[in-house]
Amino acid sequence: MASKSEFSGADGGAEWERFDTRQRLVRYFLTLGVLVILAAAWRSMDINYGYVASAPNEVMDLLTRMYPPNVTYTSEIVGPLLETINISILGTALAIVMALPVAFLSASNTTPNRWTYLFGKFIVSFTRSVNVIIWALIFVVLFGPGALAGVLAIAVRSVGFTAKLLGEAIEEIDRGPVEAISATGASTFQMFIYGIVPQIKPAFISVATFRWDINVRASTIIGFVGAGGIGVALQTNINYFKWDAVLTILIAILGIVLVSEGISAYLRGKVS
Repeated sequence: MASKSEFSGADGGAEWERFDTRQRLVRYFLTLGVLVILAAAWRSMDINYGYVASAPNEVMDLLTRMYPPNVTYTSEIVGPLLETINISILGTALAIVMALPVAFLSASNTTPNRWTYLFGKFIVSFTRSVNVIIWALIFVVLFGPGALAGVLAIAVRSVGFTAKLLGEAIEEIDRGPVEAISATGASTFQMFIYGIVPQIKPAFISVATFRWDINVRASTIIGFVGAGGIGVALQTNINYFKWDAVLTILIAILGIVLVSEGISAYLRGKVS
């Protein structure tokens, strides 16, 4: 809490100040330090201001080449769009299967011991720290280009996010029902199924639908590295400078993203 100080004003009365002299100096030097860091970071970018100045003209030229969209190309992107949706669905489903045991390990009230707790936290942090494009590159190398690499990349990238939120939901459960079920002689598995799962069901549905919404977006770009989906077609048309087809693909991507957002919001609204 900021300290209060008083000093004599021009009329001889006491005036209140939020910060004393020392606190004002500290805040001043902190602000100055932040500005210096920002300025140094900006200078290190080595920006070509000539390109920046010509950017509006380049954007207008690109939009002119894109418009109107190539409507006849729509029939050719139906398959890649369906593959994108399938990648997001299968990747999310696989992520949930893998995330459930990790969530129980990373929750302090359900993990068997300290080492399993740390192991669960490590999995959560590791899978979240690597970008989905990096995972896609790894699985393309391991399994070759195609949808399988995309599904695995989406799944592994989603494990940490899903397990983290489910683990937090598990830590917030009411221990009463769990202890009551345990007192009847139920096994650990039965305690999970009947004491914990019903309490985290709303959070589970919300997290799963929200992660699927995110994965739809991710599935549209992993094709740039050969992991299947609409991104492959987008990258191909960009390479061949078919800008009218690129605009058609971008409109299609926007459409499926908006639909996924609507479905996700509806499902989360039902369980909130």
